[in-house]
Amino acid sequence: MKFAQLKSLPLLLMFALLLVGCSGEADKVVEKPAPVHIESGDECHVCGMAITRFPGPKGEVITDEKEQTVHKFCSTRDMFAWVLQPENVMRKHTLYVHDMSQTEWASPDDTALIDAREAVYVIGSERKGAMGQTMASFSTEAAAHDFMKEYGGEMLRYDAITLEHLNTEMPMGDMHGDMHSDMHGEMKH
Repeated sequence: MKFAQLKSLPLLLMFALLLVGCSGEADKVVEKPAPVHIESGDECHVCGMAITRFPGPKGEVITDEKEQTVHKFCSTRDMFAWVLQPENVMRKHTLYVHDMSQTEWASPDDTALIDAREAVYVIGSERKGAMGQTMASFSTEAAAHDFMKEYGGEMLRYDAITLEHLNTEMPMGDMHGDMHSDMHGEMKH
């Protein structure tokens, strides 16, 4: 009888080690990487423009891969154009945008970078960014409403923004005088 108990001892030890080895993984919390300062020579990951030479909110993406890569963008529009691509949309990258209630429009300060997924956006305002009309980003709805009172636009949350929003708000509509595109791309007089 003792022989049977000794025979199962190695199996029990292996099972115990397996439990101990697995339990440590569940307790690990992945810390969100901090925003990276946008330097004067940095170029936009989408269009190649010098980021700091243009007004309005900027964006950055820190990839969720093993070796993190920082992609910087001259505008929130360009950041969303990249993030909403099919190969990126399901990834859980860390995203940052400027809180425009905490910094100047002409030259946003990187101390005002906030989590882009928690931000509130105003699209279609009169304010221009690097790529013409841009998406103003704010940490609160109240700040977004204050901005809208002065510059117009529509407020959206991160999850509500689609490629259609980016395409229908292009500055190209301004080239037609008082004609503007509606949400379906049709021209209104």
